[in-house]
Amino acid sequence: MYICIMIQRCLSGKILEHVRKMPVLAITGPRQSGKTTLVKHLFPDYIYLNLENPVQREFAYTDPVGFLRKHQQGLILDEIQNVPSLFSFIQTIADETGKTGKFILTGSNNFLLLEKITQSLAGRVTIFHLLPFSLAELASANFIFANYEDILWRGFYPRLHDKKLDPADIYPSYIQTYIERDLRKLINIKNLNQFQRFLHLSAGRIGQIVNCSNIAQETGVDFKTIQNWISILETSFIAYTLPAWHENFSKRITKSPKLYFYDTGIACYLLGINSINDLDVHFAKGALFENLVINEIRKFHFNKYITTGMYFWREHNGLEIDLIIDKGSRFIPVEIKSGRTVNQDFFKNLQSIKKISKKKIEKALLIYGGEEETERSDISVRSWKNIPDNL
Repeated sequence: MYICIMIQRCLSGKILEHVRKMPVLAITGPRQSGKTTLVKHLFPDYIYLNLENPVQREFAYTDPVGFLRKHQQGLILDEIQNVPSLFSFIQTIADETGKTGKFILTGSNNFLLLEKITQSLAGRVTIFHLLPFSLAELASANFIFANYEDILWRGFYPRLHDKKLDPADIYPSYIQTYIERDLRKLINIKNLNQFQRFLHLSAGRIGQIVNCSNIAQETGVDFKTIQNWISILETSFIAYTLPAWHENFSKRITKSPKLYFYDTGIACYLLGINSINDLDVHFAKGALFENLVINEIRKFHFNKYITTGMYFWREHNGLEIDLIIDKGSRFIPVEIKSGRTVNQDFFKNLQSIKKISKKKIEKALLIYGGEEETERSDISVRSWKNIPDNL
Protein backbone atom coordinates (compact mmCIF):
# COMPACT_ATOMS: atom_id res chain seq x y z
CA MET A 1 0.00 0.00 0.00
CA TYR A 2 1.44 3.35 -0.98
CA ILE A 3 1.97 5.85 1.78
CA CYS A 4 0.11 8.50 -0.18
CA ILE A 5 -3.13 6.67 0.77
CA MET A 6 -2.32 7.13 4.45
CA ILE A 7 -1.14 10.71 4.12
CA GLN A 8 -3.78 13.37 3.72
CA ARG A 9 -2.67 15.32 0.68
CA CYS A 10 -3.12 19.03 1.23
CA LEU A 11 -4.69 19.42 -2.21
CA SER A 12 -7.59 17.08 -1.30
CA GLY A 13 -9.82 19.79 0.16
CA LYS A 14 -9.71 21.98 -2.92
CA ILE A 15 -10.35 19.02 -5.23
CA LEU A 16 -13.43 17.98 -3.23
CA GLU A 17 -14.63 21.58 -3.22
CA HIS A 18 -14.38 21.99 -7.00
CA VAL A 19 -15.81 18.57 -7.89
CA ARG A 20 -19.17 19.97 -6.72
CA LYS A 21 -18.82 22.98 -9.02
CA MET A 22 -17.35 21.82 -12.33
CA PRO A 23 -18.14 18.94 -14.73
CA VAL A 24 -14.45 18.16 -15.26
CA LEU A 25 -11.40 18.22 -13.00
CA ALA A 26 -7.88 17.80 -14.35
CA ILE A 27 -4.97 16.85 -12.10
CA THR A 28 -1.52 17.06 -13.56
CA GLY A 29 2.00 16.92 -12.15
CA PRO A 30 5.23 14.93 -12.32
CA ARG A 31 5.21 11.21 -12.89
CA GLN A 32 4.94 9.27 -9.61
CA SER A 33 3.80 12.29 -7.60
CA GLY A 34 0.74 10.38 -6.37
CA LYS A 35 -1.98 11.58 -8.78
CA THR A 36 -3.55 8.17 -9.41
CA THR A 37 -3.48 7.15 -5.75
CA LEU A 38 -5.03 10.47 -4.73
CA VAL A 39 -7.98 10.37 -7.13
CA LYS A 40 -8.70 6.71 -6.40
CA HIS A 41 -8.70 7.53 -2.70
CA LEU A 42 -10.94 10.59 -3.06
CA PHE A 43 -13.37 8.99 -5.53
CA PRO A 44 -13.61 5.28 -4.67
CA ASP A 45 -16.98 4.90 -6.46
CA TYR A 46 -15.68 6.19 -9.80
CA ILE A 47 -14.64 3.86 -12.60
CA TYR A 48 -10.87 4.07 -13.12
CA LEU A 49 -9.41 3.60 -16.61
CA ASN A 50 -5.74 3.96 -17.50
CA LEU A 51 -5.18 5.01 -21.09
CA GLU A 52 -1.64 3.69 -21.07
CA ASN A 53 -3.32 0.28 -21.12
CA PRO A 54 -3.23 -0.79 -24.80
CA VAL A 55 -6.71 -2.38 -24.68
CA GLN A 56 -8.40 0.66 -23.14
CA ARG A 57 -6.47 3.02 -25.41
CA GLU A 58 -7.51 1.11 -28.55
CA PHE A 59 -11.16 1.10 -27.47
CA ALA A 60 -11.04 4.86 -26.84
CA TYR A 61 -9.37 5.53 -30.20
CA THR A 62 -11.70 3.43 -32.33
CA ASP A 63 -15.01 4.15 -30.57
CA PRO A 64 -14.74 7.22 -28.33
CA VAL A 65 -18.52 7.60 -28.01
CA GLY A 66 -19.01 3.98 -27.02
CA PHE A 67 -16.02 4.15 -24.69
CA LEU A 68 -17.47 7.08 -22.75
CA ARG A 69 -21.15 6.04 -22.89
CA LYS A 70 -20.28 2.65 -21.41
CA HIS A 71 -19.49 4.33 -18.10
CA GLN A 72 -22.42 6.51 -17.07
CA GLN A 73 -21.25 7.12 -13.49
CA GLY A 74 -18.18 9.13 -12.49
CA LEU A 75 -15.11 8.32 -14.55
CA ILE A 76 -11.39 8.70 -13.84
CA LEU A 77 -9.31 8.79 -17.02
CA ASP A 78 -5.61 8.42 -16.29
CA GLU A 79 -3.00 9.63 -18.80
CA ILE A 80 -5.79 10.95 -21.01
CA GLN A 81 -3.36 12.87 -23.21
CA ASN A 82 -2.67 9.51 -24.90
CA VAL A 83 -6.08 9.74 -26.62
CA PRO A 84 -6.51 13.42 -27.60
CA SER A 85 -9.76 12.78 -29.51
CA LEU A 86 -11.58 12.11 -26.22
CA PHE A 87 -11.51 15.74 -25.15
CA SER A 88 -14.12 16.91 -27.67
CA PHE A 89 -16.49 14.09 -26.73
CA ILE A 90 -16.04 14.85 -23.02
CA GLN A 91 -16.99 18.45 -23.80
CA THR A 92 -20.16 17.31 -25.51
CA ILE A 93 -21.20 15.00 -22.67
CA ALA A 94 -20.45 17.66 -20.06
CA ASP A 95 -22.62 20.17 -21.90
CA GLU A 96 -25.46 17.70 -22.51
CA THR A 97 -25.71 16.32 -18.98
CA GLY A 98 -24.83 19.42 -16.99
CA LYS A 99 -23.56 17.18 -14.19
CA THR A 100 -20.73 18.29 -11.93
CA GLY A 101 -17.86 15.97 -11.10
CA LYS A 102 -18.55 13.74 -14.11
CA PHE A 103 -14.93 13.34 -15.25
CA ILE A 104 -11.61 13.31 -13.39
CA LEU A 105 -8.69 13.60 -15.80
CA THR A 106 -5.06 13.00 -14.89
CA GLY A 107 -1.82 13.19 -16.82
CA SER A 108 1.90 13.64 -16.35
CA ASN A 109 2.46 15.29 -19.72
CA ASN A 110 1.44 18.81 -18.77
CA PHE A 111 2.00 20.30 -22.22
CA LEU A 112 -0.19 17.87 -24.16
CA LEU A 113 -2.84 17.77 -21.45
CA LEU A 114 -3.19 21.54 -21.11
CA GLU A 115 -3.11 22.03 -24.86
CA LYS A 116 -6.16 19.81 -25.32
CA ILE A 117 -7.95 21.25 -22.29
CA THR A 118 -7.48 24.76 -23.64
CA GLN A 119 -8.85 23.74 -27.01
CA SER A 120 -11.87 21.74 -25.86
CA LEU A 121 -12.72 22.19 -22.18
CA ALA A 122 -12.21 25.86 -21.41
CA GLY A 123 -14.83 27.01 -18.91
CA ARG A 124 -15.74 23.44 -18.00
CA VAL A 125 -12.67 22.33 -16.08
CA THR A 126 -10.63 23.15 -12.98
CA ILE A 127 -6.93 22.31 -13.29
CA PHE A 128 -4.83 21.27 -10.29
CA HIS A 129 -1.11 20.55 -10.02
CA LEU A 130 -0.03 17.81 -7.61
CA LEU A 131 3.64 17.91 -6.69
CA PRO A 132 5.55 15.31 -4.63
CA PHE A 133 5.03 15.37 -0.85
CA SER A 134 5.54 18.56 1.11
CA LEU A 135 7.33 18.74 4.45
CA ALA A 136 3.97 19.27 6.14
CA GLU A 137 2.48 16.17 4.51
CA LEU A 138 5.43 14.02 5.54
CA ALA A 139 5.31 15.40 9.09
CA SER A 140 1.60 14.52 9.32
CA ALA A 141 2.59 10.86 8.87
CA ASN A 142 5.40 11.15 11.44
CA PHE A 143 8.16 11.28 8.86
CA ILE A 144 10.36 13.66 10.82
CA PHE A 145 13.82 14.64 9.59
CA ALA A 146 16.39 15.82 12.13
CA ASN A 147 18.27 17.83 9.53
CA TYR A 148 17.41 19.28 6.16
CA GLU A 149 20.29 17.52 4.42
CA ASP A 150 18.54 14.16 4.76
CA ILE A 151 15.28 15.14 3.06
CA LEU A 152 17.06 17.45 0.62
CA TRP A 153 19.10 14.68 -1.03
CA ARG A 154 16.40 12.04 -0.69
CA GLY A 155 13.66 14.13 -2.28
CA PHE A 156 9.90 14.01 -1.83
CA TYR A 157 8.53 11.39 -4.23
CA PRO A 158 5.93 9.14 -2.50
CA ARG A 159 7.40 5.81 -3.59
CA LEU A 160 10.76 6.77 -2.10
CA HIS A 161 9.25 7.09 1.38
CA ASP A 162 6.63 4.36 1.02
CA LYS A 163 9.15 1.66 0.14
CA LYS A 164 12.00 3.24 2.12
CA LEU A 165 14.11 3.24 -1.02
CA ASP A 166 17.54 4.68 -1.44
CA PRO A 167 17.50 7.53 -3.98
CA ALA A 168 19.91 5.49 -6.11
CA ASP A 169 17.13 2.90 -6.49
CA ILE A 170 14.66 5.30 -8.09
CA TYR A 171 16.21 8.37 -9.73
CA PRO A 172 18.40 6.75 -12.43
CA SER A 173 15.40 4.91 -13.90
CA TYR A 174 13.16 7.95 -13.40
CA ILE A 175 15.45 10.17 -15.47
CA GLN A 176 16.04 7.46 -18.06
CA THR A 177 12.29 6.93 -18.49
CA TYR A 178 11.75 10.68 -18.69
CA ILE A 179 14.35 11.10 -21.44
CA GLU A 180 13.51 8.04 -23.51
CA ARG A 181 9.74 8.12 -23.16
CA ASP A 182 8.24 11.48 -22.26
CA LEU A 183 10.62 13.63 -24.25
CA ARG A 184 10.10 11.71 -27.47
CA LYS A 185 6.40 12.63 -27.24
CA LEU A 186 7.24 16.31 -26.98
CA ILE A 187 10.25 16.93 -29.19
CA ASN A 188 12.52 15.16 -31.61
CA ILE A 189 15.86 14.97 -29.84
CA LYS A 190 18.49 13.64 -32.20
CA ASN A 191 21.25 13.36 -29.61
CA LEU A 192 20.04 12.12 -26.22
CA ASN A 193 23.54 12.48 -24.79
CA GLN A 194 23.39 16.22 -25.43
CA PHE A 195 20.10 16.49 -23.59
CA GLN A 196 21.46 14.47 -20.69
CA ARG A 197 24.41 16.85 -20.50
CA PHE A 198 21.97 19.75 -20.55
CA LEU A 199 20.09 18.22 -17.59
CA HIS A 200 23.28 17.88 -15.54
CA LEU A 201 24.39 21.40 -16.41
CA SER A 202 20.97 22.76 -15.44
CA ALA A 203 21.19 21.08 -12.03
CA GLY A 204 24.53 22.78 -11.50
CA ARG A 205 22.88 26.16 -12.11
CA ILE A 206 20.11 25.96 -9.49
CA GLY A 207 19.45 29.40 -8.06
CA GLN A 208 21.44 31.10 -10.80
CA ILE A 209 20.36 33.46 -13.57
CA VAL A 210 19.59 31.46 -16.69
CA ASN A 211 22.27 32.05 -19.31
CA CYS A 212 21.14 30.19 -22.42
CA SER A 213 24.21 31.19 -24.44
CA ASN A 214 26.56 29.75 -21.85
CA ILE A 215 24.60 26.51 -21.52
CA ALA A 216 24.38 26.20 -25.32
CA GLN A 217 28.14 26.52 -25.65
CA GLU A 218 28.78 23.85 -23.02
CA THR A 219 26.10 21.53 -24.41
CA GLY A 220 27.00 21.86 -28.08
CA VAL A 221 23.63 23.09 -29.37
CA ASP A 222 22.29 26.49 -30.36
CA PHE A 223 20.71 29.19 -28.22
CA LYS A 224 17.12 28.54 -29.37
CA THR A 225 17.45 24.83 -28.62
CA ILE A 226 18.37 25.59 -25.02
CA GLN A 227 15.40 27.93 -24.72
CA ASN A 228 13.17 25.17 -26.04
CA TRP A 229 14.68 22.57 -23.72
CA ILE A 230 14.14 24.78 -20.65
CA SER A 231 10.52 25.16 -21.69
CA ILE A 232 10.29 21.36 -21.93
CA LEU A 233 11.70 21.00 -18.41
CA GLU A 234 8.94 23.31 -17.18
CA THR A 235 6.05 21.62 -18.99
CA SER A 236 7.19 18.17 -17.84
CA PHE A 237 7.59 19.21 -14.18
CA ILE A 238 11.34 18.68 -13.95
CA ALA A 239 12.35 22.30 -13.43
CA TYR A 240 10.84 25.79 -13.43
CA THR A 241 12.01 29.36 -13.74
CA LEU A 242 11.57 32.13 -11.20
CA PRO A 243 11.22 35.54 -12.89
CA ALA A 244 12.89 38.74 -11.73
CA TRP A 245 10.76 41.21 -9.77
CA HIS A 246 10.71 44.96 -10.17
CA GLU A 247 8.25 47.50 -8.90
CA ASN A 248 8.08 48.64 -12.50
CA PHE A 249 6.22 45.74 -14.15
CA SER A 250 7.61 46.41 -17.63
CA LYS A 251 11.12 45.86 -16.26
CA ARG A 252 10.04 42.70 -14.50
CA ILE A 253 9.32 40.85 -17.71
CA THR A 254 12.58 41.80 -19.45
CA LYS A 255 14.99 40.38 -16.85
CA SER A 256 16.38 36.84 -17.10
CA PRO A 257 14.88 34.32 -14.65
CA LYS A 258 16.52 31.93 -12.20
CA LEU A 259 16.30 28.14 -12.53
CA TYR A 260 15.04 25.69 -9.90
CA PHE A 261 14.08 21.99 -9.86
CA TYR A 262 10.67 20.71 -8.76
CA ASP A 263 12.36 18.09 -6.58
CA THR A 264 15.73 18.45 -4.87
CA GLY A 265 16.26 14.67 -4.87
CA ILE A 266 16.37 14.60 -8.67
CA ALA A 267 18.69 17.61 -8.67
CA CYS A 268 21.03 15.90 -6.20
CA TYR A 269 21.11 12.78 -8.34
CA LEU A 270 22.02 14.82 -11.42
CA LEU A 271 24.77 16.52 -9.41
CA GLY A 272 26.25 13.19 -8.33
CA ILE A 273 25.27 13.67 -4.67
CA ASN A 274 24.76 10.18 -3.25
CA SER A 275 24.78 10.82 0.49
CA ILE A 276 24.61 13.48 3.17
CA ASN A 277 28.40 13.44 3.29
CA ASP A 278 28.53 14.28 -0.41
CA LEU A 279 26.03 17.08 0.12
CA ASP A 280 27.93 18.61 3.04
CA VAL A 281 30.96 19.36 0.88
CA HIS A 282 29.16 20.15 -2.37
CA PHE A 283 29.33 23.62 -3.89
CA ALA A 284 25.56 23.63 -4.53
CA LYS A 285 24.42 22.89 -0.97
CA GLY A 286 23.24 26.45 -0.29
CA ALA A 287 21.46 26.67 -3.64
CA LEU A 288 19.74 23.32 -3.05
CA PHE A 289 18.51 24.48 0.36
CA GLU A 290 17.17 27.62 -1.28
CA ASN A 291 15.45 25.40 -3.86
CA LEU A 292 13.88 23.29 -1.10
CA VAL A 293 12.39 26.31 0.68
CA ILE A 294 11.03 27.88 -2.51
CA ASN A 295 9.53 24.51 -3.49
CA GLU A 296 7.69 24.29 -0.17
CA ILE A 297 6.14 27.72 -0.65
CA ARG A 298 5.25 26.82 -4.22
CA LYS A 299 3.51 23.68 -2.94
CA PHE A 300 1.52 25.77 -0.44
CA HIS A 301 0.25 27.89 -3.31
CA PHE A 302 -0.62 24.95 -5.57
CA ASN A 303 -2.37 23.10 -2.72
CA LYS A 304 -4.48 26.15 -1.85
CA TYR A 305 -5.19 26.83 -5.52
CA ILE A 306 -3.87 30.38 -5.38
CA THR A 307 -1.80 32.18 -7.97
CA THR A 308 0.28 34.61 -5.92
CA GLY A 309 3.29 35.78 -7.95
CA MET A 310 6.71 34.48 -6.89
CA TYR A 311 9.88 36.28 -8.01
CA PHE A 312 13.42 37.12 -6.99
CA TRP A 313 14.94 40.59 -6.66
CA ARG A 314 18.39 41.54 -7.88
CA GLU A 315 19.54 45.12 -8.28
CA HIS A 316 22.59 46.51 -10.09
CA ASN A 317 24.08 47.60 -6.76
CA GLY A 318 24.29 44.03 -5.49
CA LEU A 319 21.11 43.93 -3.44
CA GLU A 320 19.44 40.54 -3.82
CA ILE A 321 16.43 38.91 -2.19
CA ASP A 322 16.00 35.18 -2.77
CA LEU A 323 12.20 35.28 -2.99
CA ILE A 324 9.59 37.99 -3.43
CA ILE A 325 5.93 37.04 -2.93
CA ASP A 326 3.89 39.68 -4.72
CA LYS A 327 0.38 40.22 -3.36
CA GLY A 328 -0.59 43.18 -5.49
CA SER A 329 -0.61 46.20 -3.21
CA ARG A 330 2.04 44.68 -0.93
CA PHE A 331 4.75 42.07 -0.97
CA ILE A 332 6.72 39.69 1.26
CA PRO A 333 10.51 39.54 0.88
CA VAL A 334 12.00 36.18 1.91
CA GLU A 335 15.71 35.63 2.54
CA ILE A 336 16.88 31.99 2.63
CA LYS A 337 20.08 30.86 4.40
CA SER A 338 21.28 27.28 4.85
CA GLY A 339 23.37 28.12 7.94
CA ARG A 340 22.18 26.81 11.29
CA THR A 341 23.22 29.87 13.29
CA VAL A 342 21.60 33.24 12.67
CA ASN A 343 24.04 36.10 12.23
CA GLN A 344 23.58 39.76 11.42
CA ASP A 345 24.64 39.36 7.79
CA PHE A 346 21.46 37.32 7.20
CA PHE A 347 19.36 40.47 7.70
CA LYS A 348 21.35 42.89 5.57
CA ASN A 349 19.40 42.57 2.33
CA LEU A 350 16.02 42.47 4.04
CA GLN A 351 16.80 45.69 5.88
CA SER A 352 18.01 47.31 2.65
CA ILE A 353 14.90 46.48 0.67
CA LYS A 354 12.71 47.90 3.42
CA LYS A 355 14.51 51.23 3.02
CA ILE A 356 14.38 51.53 -0.75
CA SER A 357 11.05 49.94 -1.70
CA LYS A 358 8.15 52.24 -2.49
CA LYS A 359 5.70 49.37 -2.16
CA LYS A 360 4.24 48.26 1.18
CA ILE A 361 5.98 45.28 2.77
CA GLU A 362 3.49 43.01 4.51
CA LYS A 363 6.28 41.37 6.51
CA ALA A 364 9.90 40.37 5.99
CA LEU A 365 10.89 36.76 6.51
CA LEU A 366 14.17 34.93 7.11
CA ILE A 367 14.08 31.14 6.68
CA TYR A 368 17.25 29.34 7.71
CA GLY A 369 18.74 25.89 8.42
CA GLY A 370 18.48 26.06 12.20
CA GLU A 371 15.61 25.52 14.63
CA GLU A 372 15.29 28.54 16.91
CA GLU A 373 12.66 31.06 15.89
CA THR A 374 12.32 34.70 16.86
CA GLU A 375 10.16 37.70 16.10
CA ARG A 376 12.12 40.90 15.58
CA SER A 377 10.47 44.26 15.29
CA ASP A 378 10.49 44.10 11.51
CA ILE A 379 11.62 40.57 10.52
CA SER A 380 10.29 37.09 11.37
CA VAL A 381 12.92 34.36 11.71
CA ARG A 382 11.61 30.89 10.86
CA SER A 383 13.15 27.43 10.80
CA TRP A 384 13.05 25.35 7.62
CA LYS A 385 10.88 22.95 9.65
CA ASN A 386 8.21 25.59 10.17
CA ILE A 387 7.79 27.53 6.95
CA PRO A 388 4.57 29.60 7.19
CA ASP A 389 1.80 28.33 4.93
CA ASN A 390 0.05 31.69 4.65
CA LEU A 391 2.58 33.41 2.41
